[in-house]
Amino acid sequence: MIQFLDDLEFAHHLADEADAISLKRFNALDLVVTQKPDLTPVSDADLAVETQLRILITEAFPNDSVIGEEFAQKSSGARTWIIDPIDGTKSFVRGVPVWATLIALREGGQITLGLVSAPALGRRWWASIGHGAWVRDFTSDTPRRMRVSSVHNLANASFSFSDQEGWDCEQFEDIRAATWRQRAYGDFWSHTLIAEGAVDLGAEPELALYDYAALVPIVTEAGGRVSQFSGDDLPINDDEGLPSFLSTNGSLHRACIDFLNNKT
Repeated sequence: MIQFLDDLEFAHHLADEADAISLKRFNALDLVVTQKPDLTPVSDADLAVETQLRILITEAFPNDSVIGEEFAQKSSGARTWIIDPIDGTKSFVRGVPVWATLIALREGGQITLGLVSAPALGRRWWASIGHGAWVRDFTSDTPRRMRVSSVHNLANASFSFSDQEGWDCEQFEDIRAATWRQRAYGDFWSHTLIAEGAVDLGAEPELALYDYAALVPIVTEAGGRVSQFSGDDLPINDDEGLPSFLSTNGSLHRACIDFLNNKT
């Protein structure tokens, strides 16, 4: 069995394995895509990535739990790995390179580690509590530390989202009108760009735990803030519904919450 120095090194190993599987299936002519009960697509790559990561986690840490998008939770333990095998499956199946594998570790009542690997974009982001947030381009072996932007005014802020599905029209229009620039970078990318300081705020009206768990330490370790639209903390258990997700550079967080709740 491979021995790993720490959980972060193991997370990178998982991401390497996921990238190898998903890249081979990206733009494959024989890609198999089916529809889940919630009418969202799932590809054979989603299933293959999550299957392999579950095997690797069980081999390395047999007492750890696993929560993933495609299969039921494996046991329950003090430590839980949270996996989205391909975040952005709709992009993946259409040949759009904005998709990634999301890996998080929940331990001691908090998300302690998050990693996002987007091989078609050639970029990987990661963070662990107390050790900062980092990004590496696949063309370089040297990661760089990330820091959120210093924008303090919504009128100067860049706002990113996935699409308008699920939004309250008034909420969306308020935040759109209040900001300088709006782009639908989508899914994980909105929030990793916040950690890089390239975008100032991102919001999604409804996400599952596996959609946002890895993003929490990446944004916060870069100096940003995350919460629900209400300002309440995000749940970190998979049985607490589908909360809204707001991430910002921190300076804009209170103003965003006020706009989203019509308090301005």
